Amino acid sequence: MDLLKQWLQRIAGALVITSALALTPTADAAGLLVADGGLGGVLEIKEHDVKVSINNGIAVTHVTQVFLNKEQRQVEALYTFPVPKNASVANFSMWINGKEMVGEVLEKKRAREIYDSYKAVRRDPGLLEQKDYRTFEMRIFPIAAGAEQKVQISYYQELESDHDWNTYVYPLATSTRAEADTRVTGKFAISFDLKSAVPIKALESPSHGSDLVFARHSETYQQASLEVNGGSLAKDVVLSAHLVRPTTGLDLVTSARQGEDGFFALTFSAGEDLAASDEGMDYVFVLDTSGSMRDAGKLLLSKDCVNAFVAELGEKDRFEVMTFNVSPALAFNGIRNASAENKHAGMAWLNDARAAGGTVLEPALSTAYKYATADRPLNVIILSDGLTEQSERAKLLRLISQRPGNTKVFCVGVGNDVNRPLLEQVAQDSGGLAAFMSRSDDAQRQASAFRRKLLRPVAEALQIDFGGLQVTDIEPRQIPNLYHGAPVRIYGRYRGSGEGTVKIRGSVDGVAWEQTAALQFPAQDARNPEVERMWASKRIDGLLKESDRSGSREAAIPEIVRLGEGFSIVTEYTSFLVLENDAEYQRWKIDRTNVARLTRDRTAQASRNQQLEAIRSKAALDLGPQPVVLAQAAARAPVVQQSSATQSPEPTPRQSLDLGFGSRRGGGGGGGGGGSGPVGPLFAIVSVLAAWSQRRK
Repeated sequence: MDLLKQWLQRIAGALVITSALALTPTADAAGLLVADGGLGGVLEIKEHDVKVSINNGIAVTHVTQVFLNKEQRQVEALYTFPVPKNASVANFSMWINGKEMVGEVLEKKRAREIYDSYKAVRRDPGLLEQKDYRTFEMRIFPIAAGAEQKVQISYYQELESDHDWNTYVYPLATSTRAEADTRVTGKFAISFDLKSAVPIKALESPSHGSDLVFARHSETYQQASLEVNGGSLAKDVVLSAHLVRPTTGLDLVTSARQGEDGFFALTFSAGEDLAASDEGMDYVFVLDTSGSMRDAGKLLLSKDCVNAFVAELGEKDRFEVMTFNVSPALAFNGIRNASAENKHAGMAWLNDARAAGGTVLEPALSTAYKYATADRPLNVIILSDGLTEQSERAKLLRLISQRPGNTKVFCVGVGNDVNRPLLEQVAQDSGGLAAFMSRSDDAQRQASAFRRKLLRPVAEALQIDFGGLQVTDIEPRQIPNLYHGAPVRIYGRYRGSGEGTVKIRGSVDGVAWEQTAALQFPAQDARNPEVERMWASKRIDGLLKESDRSGSREAAIPEIVRLGEGFSIVTEYTSFLVLENDAEYQRWKIDRTNVARLTRDRTAQASRNQQLEAIRSKAALDLGPQPVVLAQAAARAPVVQQSSATQSPEPTPRQSLDLGFGSRRGGGGGGGGGGSGPVGPLFAIVSVLAAWSQRRK
């Protein structure tokens, strides 16, 4: 009976804390932890602080929370939160006896065994695991009666770039449990530092409007912040940056330590260089109406998205609207012209749809393929949370490879609780794109941007040859198509250093092109250590997708574990473990790999913060009246040479130029000189590189 009583007490003391992470560009992926009473326990959020540093399209998010155990007994805490899109969880820390203890990543089974061994003797371990493709679980034991517990999670991710907008979403709207309490009793604060080589025209928040305070320090550096005491955390925080122009060209960011192979991130961007196509296209909108779409208003958001997309169609376009759960249903049972009357009829039919049943995407996709014709492009646009049966996944991916010619599949993930890996893989394998919509974002703006992508020419069959430079492990292995407003990011490793002669090949509107340019790959670069984790995260993602195509992950698991442990990344096969002190790590023979990596990351971030502080200080000097005496003194003051670590006001140097190009069809017209015709945006890349090379010489 005593054992049964102890077991029941431990079950009653389990606390569940829910979190939501997601990025649409975002960023998606915010590391929110939301308190939930769970199985009888009471855990209160005293403080929730989020710091986001966005540097040229890469966001680093630190989420720090303080929880108070209001029970009169010792408890184990369980945190659950969705995996953020395109994010790599880089650290899990707990404060034990007032000291931050940094976690280390181990093979999942071993980490769990070590954690459980400490629970038996009531010592202080913490464990962060990836439960499935979308959910993390973080366990902390013990939290004493009436005690506080401070935790921090950090992660890196790419922002989604759409036309001349970059959007970050901190998704507070998702809870992994319906009964979660989304209130915070103490302070909730989120702050943003946004630095961009492309001038920032404006910042705005579609979700919180004037509740966010904005500060403009220069044309390339702005801040935003939100702080409240108490209240609900049930609404996503969305921040959008409007750039002066879309970036056209190529950007290179590197990270390298002396004597070791380096890492790089290479970004291709195409902007407003070519005139929009005036040819009509066919669209089939495929809306998921399965039972899972009832949750968190996903079906209503999907209907709003389809309405916005259909409203954007031109007179020469044609469309069909389809819903599906276990079987498809059609609005017209045939393609219709995008007239005002047909648009209204399609949306009226769609508005009657209700969420019920399972999710089987294969019959819907097969039906959509029937609308393909040889003389018009077909765009199949799927709006879904992607929560299809696992057994359907391999069949679905095979179906994607068998799509008709002239057909591309685009996926729009709706809400924060979505199967992002599946939707991304479906879109990637079909030459399309995947996008993700928050309930707090602007559906009309997203639809307009999506439409613009499809009206510009696509650079297809991209290939890159780095010449004599030894480059390995490029991710993704198959380079995606380049769309207007949707940069292609490539990660890889390089051996040695020096200038690499890069040859770029591809086709635009069926016209082949080939150009060469020179890039510098340094032997040492400590400014961007986050590139290393981003590469490893992409590598792991590539291994998982390749395994899922073949139907088995067994062969890939050892490499995934090696990468997870070496680069401190939580996966379905590795976990973060926090122990009480350094001696305990030594006892289990656990290398402090993450401590060393986190130290480098924090050093680079501190250097960037110093540079941003200098920009803020300069902006403050320009405020208010400028006394003549002070102005004269400033003019006479000697110029102070800064150290090499801080002399550049640009935290991450990158090459970016404004280039104008003529019309794609019909020659002249359009602002600016430069190349014209279908190779315009890719000629821009070469022009950027050539100008850069000349200046360096």
